[in-house]
Amino acid sequence: MAFPPDATLSDAGEFGLIRALVDLFPQGEQVLVGPGDDAAVLRVRHGHVVVSTDLMVEGRHFRREWADAADVGHRAAAQNLSDVNAMGGRATSLTVGLAAPADLPVQWALDFARGFAEECSLVGASVVGGDLTRAEEIVIAVTVLGSCTQAPVLRSGARPGDVLALRGRQGWAAGGLTVLGRGFRSPRKLVEAYRRPEPPYDAGPEAAEAGATAMIDVSDGLLADAGHVAADSGVAIDVRTAAFEIPEPLQAVAAALGAEPMQFILGGGDDHALLATFPDVASVPAGWSVIGAVTEGEGVTVDGAAYDGPTGWTHF
Repeated sequence: MAFPPDATLSDAGEFGLIRALVDLFPQGEQVLVGPGDDAAVLRVRHGHVVVSTDLMVEGRHFRREWADAADVGHRAAAQNLSDVNAMGGRATSLTVGLAAPADLPVQWALDFARGFAEECSLVGASVVGGDLTRAEEIVIAVTVLGSCTQAPVLRSGARPGDVLALRGRQGWAAGGLTVLGRGFRSPRKLVEAYRRPEPPYDAGPEAAEAGATAMIDVSDGLLADAGHVAADSGVAIDVRTAAFEIPEPLQAVAAALGAEPMQFILGGGDDHALLATFPDVASVPAGWSVIGAVTEGEGVTVDGAAYDGPTGWTHF
């Protein structure tokens, strides 16, 4: 369905927009009944069903002046797909709820949907339904379903003697957010990392098969999320800064701001890297970097000592 370039959601109407959005979401073979009925019907062949939900609120999680609609779509999909990845699973289906002002351009909604669908296509997942309603600001609610062919990897399985490992880039999105917050658009690599994260989607199932004892995706901050693993597992975790190579763009931003570049890595989120514990170094898959160790005790330390810098994002 085509709309005039200046059409708003009010012009298109709820069901006109729904018809246009449905056309943007191809359906996978696991979908028996997709968008259009009271509920979707999915085929589950084997394994465990994994479910997660996330929200994105305009002004809190994104700003339209910092990222275009397609970027927001990529980010909204990535943060949900990454949650299933962190359980050692693979996302298969998603539903999307969109609340938005009546004067929001239709093109924004369509571009958001295209970006969302493009990110889902990276793992072969389908958007199988959703809802639309009016609100004073944009609110996006996503529920993702996936499956694990082996036992899901929880946050609570780390044991003293395990090693801590990371897969994916870390600190890039935090650097990009800092740049945007100061009104700049460079280094471009960092800004693009914030706008469109690149979760290591194959790494979750790979880690599960390799015997990962605990796993989490880094959405709030490396130390904050390591803290969740430590608390749920009843252990202590030490992160070693010497294990990290600080990329040149982060060095440049830190130098310009008079900041310590390691703070982006230790406290940054939104890259959706995977953090996991393994029984020993030999069991860590290729492509992962060992960045610390699990010991008796509680809490998270950095290089064996308490850390007084920012550890991650909190919502309240």
